[in-house]
Amino acid sequence: MSASHRRTVIGGALAIGLALSGAAACGDSEESPSANGLEKSEITLGTMTIADTAPVQIAITKGLFKAEGLTVKTQVIQGGAAGIPLLKSGRLDFSFGNYVSLLTAGVKDPGFKPKIVAEGFQGAPKTHTLMVRKDSPYQTIEDLKGKKVGVNTRRNISTLMIRAAGKPVGVEFDEDKNFVEVAPPAMEQALKSESVEAVQAIEPFGTQMQQSIGARMVADLSSGPTADFPIAGYAATEEFIKEHPKTTAAFQRALQKAQGMAADRKLVQDILPTYAKGIDAKVASTMSYGSFPTTLNATRLQRVADVMLQFGYVEEKIDVKNFIATSAA
Repeated sequence: MSASHRRTVIGGALAIGLALSGAAACGDSEESPSANGLEKSEITLGTMTIADTAPVQIAITKGLFKAEGLTVKTQVIQGGAAGIPLLKSGRLDFSFGNYVSLLTAGVKDPGFKPKIVAEGFQGAPKTHTLMVRKDSPYQTIEDLKGKKVGVNTRRNISTLMIRAAGKPVGVEFDEDKNFVEVAPPAMEQALKSESVEAVQAIEPFGTQMQQSIGARMVADLSSGPTADFPIAGYAATEEFIKEHPKTTAAFQRALQKAQGMAADRKLVQDILPTYAKGIDAKVASTMSYGSFPTTLNATRLQRVADVMLQFGYVEEKIDVKNFIATSAA
């Protein structure tokens, strides 16, 4: 990597966010250099309709991307794992994704070289929970030993947090036997139909299920070994960043400003119902919120890699620095 590219991506590395635009195109836009020198002025971003992605919606509505010369198209994805093949194929320029999926793919897929350009979301109490039906006989995570648990995606941040919470109390969960993939908006129905005994709920869906069907929390996964755990960030391929350093830096600057603005809870709770289908003002005002980091910190992210090794998601220790972008204009 040339010295001319070694400018900082980490310092202003920012944030994450996402925006929602279910009808957004997949990113077949042509390269269109902007008047302010960006290599590409129209980018496509993979996003999810969850609280974690509020900063990107803020950046869009407040004109922060536009101020940097960027037009951002968004494509909703089910989870970080779903964004990986789209990044790899070039259909997405940037994608929101949980760190477990990104790091796993980066280690196991020789054709994929992801680079984290911004941290997006860090957990806080009750942002990630294990929930059961109101009339469920299960009261603790120990009671769920051998049971079916709905998760967004297997072998990702959801299952890692469940397994990390279970281990101290002697409960081992099997990735294939115990976890059932259920999209977050469908978890309420999965509980009601009893197709699973519990779900790993992320906000705002956990609060929504509490209010709509009286779902109960049996474990706060954002505590103990995974308290304040880094959850997700934004990534691009190494190739994209090398070819579009100014575009990458512009994306980071806009997100960083939005991440800082997201420290205002009222702003986040007001914007959430505008892009998260089915989430009303009551849920947005009572749900739990995590934090939106405005810097990219390798030490913080190394925690994720170390827990991944502990539970066999990877076979060798990962040095997270190898997955952090360090070349943008």
